[in-house]
Amino acid sequence: MDKTEIKRIEAYLRRKFQLPAISVRQRPQKDDSAEVNIGDEFIGVIFKDVDEGETSYAFNMAILDIDLEE
Repeated sequence: MDKTEIKRIEAYLRRKFQLPAISVRQRPQKDDSAEVNIGDEFIGVIFKDVDEGETSYAFNMAILDIDLEE
């Protein structure tokens, strides 16, 4: 994913979640995905998929049981 693509995704996520603290960063040595953070906290990965000329992105966020409130 190039810098322009990452900036477009970051802007989309900020609008969608109404959260300006979301940032999307390039992953070292990976060009098919980017890291998603809120502030300094890593929250997930966005994967790019190109199939038959169409591009889509999948956001994968793991939620640990210990992070959930009871």
